Amino acid sequence: MTSPEAGTVLRNVFHVPAPPEAVLAHLSEPSSYVGLSPLVVAVRDVRREPAETRYSCVERFRFLGLVTYDNLIDVTLRPTANGVEGEVRSPGGVWMDYRFALAAAPGGTEVEDVLDVHATFGPILRYAARKAREVQLARAEVLAARAPTW
Repeated sequence: MTSPEAGTVLRNVFHVPAPPEAVLAHLSEPSSYVGLSPLVVAVRDVRREPAETRYSCVERFRFLGLVTYDNLIDVTLRPTANGVEGEVRSPGGVWMDYRFALAAAPGGTEVEDVLDVHATFGPILRYAARKAREVQLARAEVLAARAPTW
């Protein structure tokens, strides 16, 4: 069994052909995460507070192509000096801290996407980290593809 403090850090750096302000605006809007994460199919109950935004997402998992499971997660999103960060809490003892650091780069923005995935049990952590990595890599492609439409 893995202790609750154990986690897996995942990092991906990629280029988006849009200025940092546009990328920041997109990543600061909860509705943007529908499809930006291939698992997220809906955003609900958005609560905007002065220093952060809280909302719920529906993650849809498919097993064996036949069975679907909708997982309701709680998300906190906060602006930072150079991007956004926050936390995700999921049922079943899985939680994640995340950060998108943005930097101006020739032709757009360099995005550093860092996920720190935690779970109460080792097998769950391994599964959650594998899915988080798949989402992280897909997010880079989706965000870059969306940029010309902003």
